[in-house]
Amino acid sequence: MGQRSPRVPNERLTALVRETGWSHTQFAWAVNRVGAERGDSLRYDQSAVCHWLHGTMPRARVRPLLLEALARRLNRPVTESAAGFPTAPDTGPGPSGIPTVESLVDLGSHDMDPSRRGVLGVGLFSVALTIPGWPDVVGRAEAVQSGRARRIGQGEVDTVVAMTERISDLDDEFGGRHARPMAAAFLVNTVAPYLRADAPEAVRKSALSAAAYLSFLAGYMAVDEGHHGLAQRYYVKSLELAGAADNHLTYCATLRGMSVQAINLRHDRLSLELADAAAEAAPQAGPRVRALLSGQQAHAAARAGDRPGALRLIRETEASLDRAESREGRTFTSYDPAALNYHIAEIRHEFGDPHGSVEALQEAERLRNSNHRRTRVHRGGLLAERQLGVGHLEAACATWNRALDEYPHVQSGRADERVVDAVRLLRPYLKNPVARAVHDRARALAPSGPNAPNGRGGVTGLL
Repeated sequence: MGQRSPRVPNERLTALVRETGWSHTQFAWAVNRVGAERGDSLRYDQSAVCHWLHGTMPRARVRPLLLEALARRLNRPVTESAAGFPTAPDTGPGPSGIPTVESLVDLGSHDMDPSRRGVLGVGLFSVALTIPGWPDVVGRAEAVQSGRARRIGQGEVDTVVAMTERISDLDDEFGGRHARPMAAAFLVNTVAPYLRADAPEAVRKSALSAAAYLSFLAGYMAVDEGHHGLAQRYYVKSLELAGAADNHLTYCATLRGMSVQAINLRHDRLSLELADAAAEAAPQAGPRVRALLSGQQAHAAARAGDRPGALRLIRETEASLDRAESREGRTFTSYDPAALNYHIAEIRHEFGDPHGSVEALQEAERLRNSNHRRTRVHRGGLLAERQLGVGHLEAACATWNRALDEYPHVQSGRADERVVDAVRLLRPYLKNPVARAVHDRARALAPSGPNAPNGRGGVTGLL
């Protein structure tokens, strides 16, 4: 019998782990945390890390988790080669080098295919993703100006705008679980052919702007479902299309959306960088747009621990909103007093004023657009959690009940999380009959199976 070749220590991976300053246990925990974002319940410990460093190759499915954990710690991309892993071909949608429209079609085609959607959903959010700056995307018009088969006019662009508004309305009222595949199909079957068609320059840029907003909306809906890697891909396509259209507003609003995504995942430094980049790239923006951008900057600054900066920015947001005219259009400029109060609530929460946070969330709920059912479930659940945190159990239960009234009509990952959290948070209060009734109601409604948040399989494991 031949002898087994001895394993060769992975010196590249060893050097990277040494650079992080982590112990083997801390590295294992970081990998487990990244896995949890993908819905994988991993239990790696220091012994697994020792095996990896001494030459045992991690499973192919796990290697991207190691690379992402290292990238987040080192704040730069980490490739397979840099970590001593075999280099795998890029099989994901939209690889670099493919023109914008072609990669958008590839991405949307995968997203509208139910057999592929699960694969896309496990894509990782990457803090080391390269975000194209405005100078990088503004010159890319030639990448999407390739049509010869037909000619379009403003009527076709108006159709894209109207359909996108309908999809956005469905998302607001019912959540993105069903609306996003519709958006993906529309991108592939209608919008992409329009982008390839001949058109006057003004019409072509209008079409690119409409496509940029639809791509942003698809990314936003992917965030709602917890598919964060997929959302990043849609967002980058939105940035590229906005640059090709010379559309600063969509570019800045997409960066802001990426900041919101990062802050929800607790990547606080990245969130602040994206919010700042969005504000800096918005020349001569109107006051409502300024409020939209500075409100997110204030929230991100608070999460980063910058109290003076957060307070200065939220004052600027209030001043900008006071100067704004009545509604300035639908797409990105709908920042309103309800959104302002949500940001005030988050800032107060970060700086240790839970009662002030509850008051601001209550005001936001009073002012909120009644058509946004998904938002009522999500933000209502947040208010209930904050009310419970300050000892207002019965008020929290009343708020949860209102959210649960709406929940059966909503298909949303974030709404699912709020319902699962209600079950968990009310568990210590089951001796109170009001709390018990809400707990049992939430438990009966909570998702299980493939739609359970983070792959947790419903609430059974929490009880």
